[in-house]
Amino acid sequence: MKLVFKPGTATGLLAACVLLGWSLSASAASPADCQAYATRVQAGTGSVAGSAGRGAVRGAAFGAIVGDSSKSARKGAAWGAAAGGVRKSVTKNEVYKQAYDNCMAGLVKY
Repeated sequence: MKLVFKPGTATGLLAACVLLGWSLSASAASPADCQAYATRVQAGTGSVAGSAGRGAVRGAAFGAIVGDSSKSARKGAAWGAAAGGVRKSVTKNEVYKQAYDNCMAGLVKY
C-alpha cells in the first residue's frame, strides 16, 4: 500500500497536534524555574551591605566637607549608609522582577 499525502494533509496534522497540546517548540518555563533564574540574576547585582558601606563612606566625606566637624561626618555616614542600602535593595527587587517576567514570557533561556 502506498501512502499519498495531499497538500491539505500536512496542515491537518499540524492542526491536530496543536489541538492535542503538542508543540514543536520547547516547553514553557514553570514559575519555579523562573524564580530560580531570577534569583540567580539578582545574586549577580551585588550586596546591600556593600552599597550601604560605600554610601557611608561617601556620606561621611560629604558631612566632613560641608559640616567641618566629626558630628557632621557621623550624620553624613548614617544618611549615606541608609540611602545606599535602600537604593541597592530597590535595584535588586527591580532586577528580580524584570528577570522573572522575562522568563515567564519566554524571552530568556534559563
